Amino acid sequence: MNNPSKRIASIDVMRGLVMLLMTVDHVRETFFMQHQVSDPMDPAATDPGLFFTRLAAHFCAPMFVFLTGLSAWLYAHPPSGARHATGFLVKRGLLLVALEITAVNFAWTGTLVPSIVYLQVIWAIGLSMLVLALLHRLPLPALALVGGTIVAGHNALASVAFEPGSAASLAWTVLEQRGFLMTDPVRIKASYPVLAWIGVILLGHACGPLYARSAAPAWRRRWLVLAGTAGLALLVALRSVNLYGEPVPWTAQADALHTAMAFLNFTKYPPSLDFILLTLGCGLLALAWIERSDTLATRVLAVFGGAPLFYYLLHLYALLALQKLTAAVLGVPRADVGQVWQVWAIAVLLPVLLYWPARRFGRYKRESGKAWVRYF
Repeated sequence: MNNPSKRIASIDVMRGLVMLLMTVDHVRETFFMQHQVSDPMDPAATDPGLFFTRLAAHFCAPMFVFLTGLSAWLYAHPPSGARHATGFLVKRGLLLVALEITAVNFAWTGTLVPSIVYLQVIWAIGLSMLVLALLHRLPLPALALVGGTIVAGHNALASVAFEPGSAASLAWTVLEQRGFLMTDPVRIKASYPVLAWIGVILLGHACGPLYARSAAPAWRRRWLVLAGTAGLALLVALRSVNLYGEPVPWTAQADALHTAMAFLNFTKYPPSLDFILLTLGCGLLALAWIERSDTLATRVLAVFGGAPLFYYLLHLYALLALQKLTAAVLGVPRADVGQVWQVWAIAVLLPVLLYWPARRFGRYKRESGKAWVRYF
């Protein structure tokens, strides 16, 4: 893939893969509620099929946040020449925060006034974009240093605490300790601590020059493979001795499968260093491989990745409608499935149904020239 459009396509393909893995996890949360899992998952109490289904979804947020930072660099460096990205980042960040509080919460609860307003991944991405808007003009090596320091060092802050109810405690809840920001008159819970995600978006932005027009594809792939391999090697070194980077140590289990589950049992809230090393390490290797692949599958994935926010909202409302319809047909308060394979079956069917709307919107986004569609 030697021209700019092909390079952008590889990013869309990766986003599309993330969208489909995310769909699996959201189907699980919609139709498999009777088998909820905690974070981190307990390998002694979780069925392997459910464990690895959840593990697959772990790759979504890190890669999407990383690609958000990378895409912000691409936005600031189009073929026509450099432009300021501050306004775009601020407006998109505020839009995401607003959507989380309104449209996303309604999609999950089906009510305009939910008992709890959850601030989840869209909120975290929005806040990360606002921070990037403040910092993106720093030299890229400085951004990489700050991002890497946050990702590598935030686990050392796990014991930090402030007086409950204080401004510092509320700020720390947003940054590193998930919990309630408000209980009256509305209960608001920050479910995605954002500090580590800020580090990831800064790292993504610092990697933007890998996709510059002047970057040779072979050189870019070498760096992606090198960075991905180094991340996974560091993960193995740290995790093998339970040295640092993951608050939940692993121990040998009754068999090899459950031992592997214990080894891969990484904390997501907030994302531990080991969690990020696994997901970004594999993600960078996948980016390098995807760039050399042009198949029907990658072209389909690029459709979902070309309008990610549109697909995100569309699939949430489709799941809400499907849950309500199925429950009404069965005459039950809530429809659930009993097997993990049924979760995957629904997650395969849903994108098939949503492919054409996503494709039409993606085409409209590319051809309309309207400013607002860039945000979706």
